[in-house]
Amino acid sequence: MTDNIILIGMPGAGKSTVGVVLAKVLGYDFIDSDLLIQAETGKRLFEIINASGIDGFLKVENEVNSRIETHHTVIATGGSVIYGEEAMAHLKSIGTVVYIQVPYADLEKRLGNLLKRGVAIRNGSTLKDLYDERVPLYEKYADIIVDERDKGIREVVETIEHMLEGSVRQ
Repeated sequence: MTDNIILIGMPGAGKSTVGVVLAKVLGYDFIDSDLLIQAETGKRLFEIINASGIDGFLKVENEVNSRIETHHTVIATGGSVIYGEEAMAHLKSIGTVVYIQVPYADLEKRLGNLLKRGVAIRNGSTLKDLYDERVPLYEKYADIIVDERDKGIREVVETIEHMLEGSVRQ
């Protein structure tokens, strides 16, 4: 059954914040897949990256997201989930994928220390490099794209809710 809503997008896009509010509005459960990864490994995201490297982290992220089994749930994913083909195929099979699109300039203002946030970014890459690399993947996997530009959380949630009408069983 595809009755879940999966939120994808860049770090700092507000997936977790929007996800909690959207879940409350719809009467759904809420899962933050980054927290699932931390619970399963017993480590914070940046600790996994430091210990296992980017590729090791992406492998764990792909495995954890590939095993999520739930219904009537909003799932906020980590920004790098789109690198895991198995994870994305599974998530698309259990729900509607919503890409929360944020302009680069807004992200640049929001994000602090990327390494402390546990962002999967390779040495020598900039936030702009990461943005340019990931946007086509977010667009590829998205069933729905919501432009967050000039919108508050309530407006983003209302936009998602409106766009989902008829496509998700409630």
